[in-house]
Amino acid sequence: MNDSGCEWWAEGLLFENCNCTAVCPGHVHFSQQCTHEVCHGFWAVRFESGGFDGIDLAGAEAVVIFESPQVMIEGGWKQRILVSDEATEAQVQAVEGILKGDRGGPWSILSGFVGESLPTRRAPVRIEDGPAKKAVSVAGVLEGVVEAIRGRDRARPVVFENIYNQIHDSRQVIARGSTRCDDGGGIVIRTEDTHGLWSRFRWTGP
Repeated sequence: MNDSGCEWWAEGLLFENCNCTAVCPGHVHFSQQCTHEVCHGFWAVRFESGGFDGIDLAGAEAVVIFESPQVMIEGGWKQRILVSDEATEAQVQAVEGILKGDRGGPWSILSGFVGESLPTRRAPVRIEDGPAKKAVSVAGVLEGVVEAIRGRDRARPVVFENIYNQIHDSRQVIARGSTRCDDGGGIVIRTEDTHGLWSRFRWTGP
């Protein structure tokens, strides 16, 4: 338990891409209608620090790939969690517990919309964290990249400020993303210059 009294905590980088045009209506609120009849995309997570039942989360990386109805609040999402093969077995169990919402925290809200949770896999997840571009690869499964859009001041990113979201920070960098993904279990993602963004996160639970 850390000094805030929470049972677990985690900090790091979170970025996403889906097939909506920018900005994804479902990102603003799950009751909004997404661009297409099926919304599919990913969240990529790099744990930079954190503690979970005495387990150091630093260095663990994961991807959540998903498919949802056009109005996300209707539920019935399909999702799969991929955790880096470089993570320890203890980290894998901790990351899965967080991202499935088993131990409270923000992902416990999202888990209520999941209708089909496919088995978690260990895989070669690799995340790149550049100043204007974030990328994730999972060999044989996924290649995704999000790049910041241009603003009037080219030296500064275009951002949301004070936006409410369950898993992202209230300050988010707006981006465009492209993804190719086929998990072999029914989740296929094909996007090009569609909704993307990233933020730093801090999660606690319960």
